[in-house]
Amino acid sequence: MDAPPGIDQIMREIGTRARAAAAELATASSEQKDTALRAAADAIWAARDAIAAENARDMDYGRDKGLSPAMLDRLRLDEERIRAMADGLRAVATQDDPVGTVLADWRRPNGLHIRRVRTPIGVIGVIYESRPNVTADAGALCLKAGNAAILRGGSESHHSAQAIHGCLAAGLGAAGLPAAAIQLVPVRDRAAVGSMLTMTDHIDVIVPRGGKGLVARVQAEARVPVFAHLEGIVHIYVDRDADLLKAHRVILNAKTRRPGICGAVECILVDRGFFDAAGAPFLAELVEAGVEVRGCDTLQALPGVIPAGEEDWGREFLDMIVAARVVDGIDAAIAHIRRYGSNHTDAIITEDDAAAAHFFSRLDSAILMRNASTQFADGGEFGMGAEIGIATGKLHARGPVGAEQLTSFKYLVEGDGAIRA
Repeated sequence: MDAPPGIDQIMREIGTRARAAAAELATASSEQKDTALRAAADAIWAARDAIAAENARDMDYGRDKGLSPAMLDRLRLDEERIRAMADGLRAVATQDDPVGTVLADWRRPNGLHIRRVRTPIGVIGVIYESRPNVTADAGALCLKAGNAAILRGGSESHHSAQAIHGCLAAGLGAAGLPAAAIQLVPVRDRAAVGSMLTMTDHIDVIVPRGGKGLVARVQAEARVPVFAHLEGIVHIYVDRDADLLKAHRVILNAKTRRPGICGAVECILVDRGFFDAAGAPFLAELVEAGVEVRGCDTLQALPGVIPAGEEDWGREFLDMIVAARVVDGIDAAIAHIRRYGSNHTDAIITEDDAAAAHFFSRLDSAILMRNASTQFADGGEFGMGAEIGIATGKLHARGPVGAEQLTSFKYLVEGDGAIRA
């Protein structure tokens, strides 16, 4: 269905302003961009009470909408999370500017000097749900990489996103950068998303960050290139040579720290050799912590474990629910992950270097981990300051999408009157 004429007109105007702003940002100095980021961080912290008040309105809206506790947690902003947003902007400001970095430099026998140099992509459209902090993260990373950003947050985070965007705009003004460098779509109407997906003259790439339905729609309807952020169907495999204490610590954190984020574990695979020797006491810990554990036939004998259905394998719960299965060795675990995983993040708990190397080489997830909580699947934890999302595709950007991943490159070729024979 076509967007109403009013929405199309709004989006075209936003796109035109973004394209003009991108031309200015492409040559903006590192100092200007970093000044804007630091000023925006200061503005966020100064406005923390106002942001929290707007977030309270969104939380009421989310409850009325029937969001789950885990989804409400994604939406919630408290002082600690607002501080983290500001700190994330400052962290991005301290990073090296990727624009202008020489990726390769060589001379040809014909006298040509060729350099491959990082450049901004242009205009980035970001479509996201629930988490209002994405407004700050996405705006900051696009700016750092010299791109204009068009941000379309979810209807449930409308008020929070507006308050945060106001702080970003203040930062741009303080640095003398165009206000249109970071724009927030001002309407909740979902038709705005459809409009963005076809704005090939105004947007160079779309980054969707949200649930399966959103990403599927973007991939199906977009005429603009997409950096896909698919489901986080995250697995942890407990190898026969796993350390029990590490398994306890990692699994409990990976599920319960924040069950509604894409790095939360959704399926635990236990090697039969480990299970026969030590059982799976970490599952009892999960049950005690309030997690609903849905297990295979073997695990249903454990207290508190309920039967898993076929639909529970390959499911992103984003809640205090986890699936669990006993598997016959590492290759069976790998086969399970290949069948049901989403190429997002998968982990192995093992003290065996060979087993870890086999797991890493045989799987092709964007992030693979050993003896570490999958909740570390985050650009901030990778030292990027922030992220727009975890890209699960294989072209251009993959894994956490930070400022560097939001650049392209061009070739600069110099000669001294060179001609081709």
